Amino acid sequence: MVQPNPKNNTSKRKFTPEQYARLKAEAASPYRGLRKFVYLSFGASGLIGAFIFVLQLLAHKTSLEVGLPSLALQFGVVALMVFLWRWDIDRSEK
Repeated sequence: MVQPNPKNNTSKRKFTPEQYARLKAEAASPYRGLRKFVYLSFGASGLIGAFIFVLQLLAHKTSLEVGLPSLALQFGVVALMVFLWRWDIDRSEK
């Protein structure tokens, strides 16, 4: 039976300080990049939707009672994504 050489194992597992910090940050908050992408994409979708609904209301293509709840929903999505973005940043700083 061949015994592993401890010198070889430790030399292969050494990380630079930057790599170690990056791995430590990823272990503390996994999928942070994916979450930020989701927050940005949903927030952008909400802003685009709100812009479209405002234009439809201004052009009188949609009545106020139909367009206002949809507009409120779009603003709610944007507000939720801003809240989640800030909450994620605050959690990562602690």
